[in-house]
Amino acid sequence: MTRVLIVDDSPTETHVLRGMLEKHGYDVSVAENGEDGIRLAKSESPDIILMDIVMPGVNGFQATRKLSKDPATGSIPIVIISTKDQDTDRIWGMRQGAKDYITKPVTEQGLIEKIKGALGG
Repeated sequence: MTRVLIVDDSPTETHVLRGMLEKHGYDVSVAENGEDGIRLAKSESPDIILMDIVMPGVNGFQATRKLSKDPATGSIPIVIISTKDQDTDRIWGMRQGAKDYITKPVTEQGLIEKIKGALGG
């Protein structure tokens, strides 16, 4: 079973994403901020991480950079899911180490396709 870590400070957003993912057989865990996301990624070694950008404390760009540069978590693909839809945000996210970038609101089909693509299948 594919393990997905959602890093997002919005309970509504995590609820929606969790529902979509569990419906497709994914095992989901949630972190409510960037710091917890980094900690959980190291302890749980998920197969993929869905990362919000705008969060208190460590934001999604910072968490993505830390995770992608850490040998323990650097091989875990990160897909940024954000309301920020400017090309500069997308480019910056990819430069921090993200595999892909989705703009909210996400569609179920779009989300599953991005995850499969990031996982190489």
